[in-house]
Amino acid sequence: MKIAITSTGETLDSQVDPRFGRAQRFIIIDTETMDYSVVENASIAAAGGAGISAGKAVADTGAEAVLTGNCGPNAQRTLDAAGIKLYTGVTGTVAEAVELFKNGTLSASDGPNVQSHFGMDT
Repeated sequence: MKIAITSTGETLDSQVDPRFGRAQRFIIIDTETMDYSVVENASIAAAGGAGISAGKAVADTGAEAVLTGNCGPNAQRTLDAAGIKLYTGVTGTVAEAVELFKNGTLSASDGPNVQSHFGMDT
């Protein structure tokens, strides 16, 4: 399964970025092979609509799930429309997040966990 994880860096040892729409980058990883690629988030400095455009960018990668710290309502609706499962409250390294996902420890979110424009001042 291909998943997207918000990341502050470019390796599996990087920390999970607590923001979705304004995450520094996304690590797209195949949970079976652990092969991954890094996608820079073009929405990080957007004046508005960061969650929507980040959601579209992740959908374009073919990811079936997103692991992140926080996700607002616009991004959540975009991911939901693309059929992508959302997991929020994820912390630690990207590698740790993948293991939690693979072990079934994480629970899919049933909605956003922050308001619109979360993370703009960070």
